[in-house]
Amino acid sequence: MALLWLQRFELLLLAAAFLCGAVAAATLTRTQGSFSGCCPLYGVAALNGSFPALSQPSAPSVCYFVAGVSGLLALYCLLLLLFWVYSSCIEDSHRGPIGLRIALVISCVAIFLVLVSACILRFGTRSLCKSIVSLNITISCSEAQKVPWTPPGTALQFYSNLHNAETSSWVNLVLWCVVLVLQVVQWKSEATPYRPLEQGDPEWSSETDALVGSRLSHS
Repeated sequence: MALLWLQRFELLLLAAAFLCGAVAAATLTRTQGSFSGCCPLYGVAALNGSFPALSQPSAPSVCYFVAGVSGLLALYCLLLLLFWVYSSCIEDSHRGPIGLRIALVISCVAIFLVLVSACILRFGTRSLCKSIVSLNITISCSEAQKVPWTPPGTALQFYSNLHNAETSSWVNLVLWCVVLVLQVVQWKSEATPYRPLEQGDPEWSSETDALVGSRLSHS
C-alpha cells in the first residue's frame, strides 16, 4: 500500500515537471523568436544609433539545446502520465523491477540535463545583462526590456521570459531530484520484500526459545 502511494506521489511530481518543462521551453522559444531567431544567451548588446541591439548573438544551438531538453522531458512526463492513466483504467498497474531500473536511469539523465540547462540559462542571461548594463542606457536588465530596440519589435519582454525559463528549470530540477528519491525508495522496498519468519530462521529460533523459557519458568 505504501508503494502505491509513493507511485501516485511520483506521478503528481511528474505532472508538475511537465508544466515546468513546458514553460521553460515555451518562454525561451518566445524570447528567441523576439530576437528574429537569434539566441540572446551569452550574447553581446551594442548601440545602434541611440537604441540597443543584439550585435553578437550566440549560436542558435545553445537555445535549441535548452528548449529541446525542456520540451523532450516535458513530453516524456506527459506520455508517462497518459500511460499510467491508461494502465490504471484497464488493470491494476504495477511497475516491475526492470521498469523501475529504466525509470531510475532516465531520472538520473534528466537531472543532469536539467542542471546543465538551468546553468546555461543563469549564466547566459547574466552575460547578456552585463553587456546591456555596460551600455549605460539602463540600470538593469528588467528596465532594458522597456527600452525600444533595433530593429523595432525585438527584445519584447526578453528578461521576463528568460527569468521565467530559468526559474522553471530550477524548480524542474528539484522535482526530478524528489522523483529520483522516491524511485530509490521504491526500488529498495521491492528489493527487500517482507518475508514471514520460518522455523529454520535464527530469529524464529531465538523467539521460540524465549517463549518456551518463559513458560517453563512460570510452571
